Amino acid sequence: MKIEKIELFEIQLPLVHPFRTSFGTQVKRDVIVVKLQGDGLIVWGECVASAGPWYSSETIGTAWHVMTEFLLPLVIGQDISAPADMPKLMKPVRGHVMAKAALENAVWTWFAEAENKPLSVLLGGVRERVEVGVSIGIQPSIEQLVDRVSGFVEAGYRRIKMKIEPGWLIEPIERIRTKFPEVRLMGDANSAFTLDDVALLKEVDPYGLLMLEQPLSYDDIADHARLQAQIDTPVCLDESIHGPADAQAMIDLKAGRIINLKVGRVGGFTNALKIHDMAQAAGIQMWCGGMLETGIGRAGNVHLATLPNFVLPGDISATERYYARDIANPPFVLNREDSTMTVPTGPGLGVEIDTELIDHLASRRHKVEG
Repeated sequence: MKIEKIELFEIQLPLVHPFRTSFGTQVKRDVIVVKLQGDGLIVWGECVASAGPWYSSETIGTAWHVMTEFLLPLVIGQDISAPADMPKLMKPVRGHVMAKAALENAVWTWFAEAENKPLSVLLGGVRERVEVGVSIGIQPSIEQLVDRVSGFVEAGYRRIKMKIEPGWLIEPIERIRTKFPEVRLMGDANSAFTLDDVALLKEVDPYGLLMLEQPLSYDDIADHARLQAQIDTPVCLDESIHGPADAQAMIDLKAGRIINLKVGRVGGFTNALKIHDMAQAAGIQMWCGGMLETGIGRAGNVHLATLPNFVLPGDISATERYYARDIANPPFVLNREDSTMTVPTGPGLGVEIDTELIDHLASRRHKVEG
């Protein structure tokens, strides 16, 4: 494959419901989408960086700068023999994994389309449906939380993830566990606690949570190992895993029992596959996390979640959970009978991109040809 043209579009989509975490409240999603052309094919990718440096140090602004000034010049006009060539081409740029993933993942889609295969097949997936759950932000009150959870349980979701923080922990967990004793419940702290909170986090153990996600610092592994040794609830690492080296450190230090893998956070599908295999060999369970993606990124997540070691429900909720109108069709829908999502069977991502909507929403664009 020769990369002949790359176009970037920055767009903004309003969220159906505000999404509050320990970082703050989000009411819209700023997105960079990538259009890549080569050998007669057009494919798409998505950068999952957010508007601000809350979840990651990368932002829409930094990703745009690094992509336009450094990454695109490295890859435009290059002949690619396999998707794994992309990390090698982009290696001169340190970090900026979300920006890199947007380009690499588009190339993976190109190879899947060229071979007339769904992306899941190219990645090595084994499922036609993937089990999914829903993530619920911090609510203004316990009663509103109960109402939100009730609505999603009635819609068919069997796994509920609650955002938590100091002051929003034991009481909300207790209320939801009491009302929904059978639901697979987990708490996501997004680094809101410290080792000084061990006694408080131990109080979570009796509630039988599926996991406690990223309770400590976003760049920590060692303290998570100390925490896991003192609590029964499985610790899941999210923000701490930026690539295979971090996954190996987690395994070596016994810093948790579960990995939330977000493909943008680890630099693309090539690193995601490496981490998948490492975790599987070490007995570390995995699931696919979400970053409020549009249908482009969501499709990629669904395909990735078909891999054998993605044994826990992912954050891949139905499209209507986030956006009234998405940029990819058909929308993803929940299979109510088993809380799953059907994997697209068409070539590549298996979705159609609404190019007119992208063109209409674009607040800035950039194009290179070679």
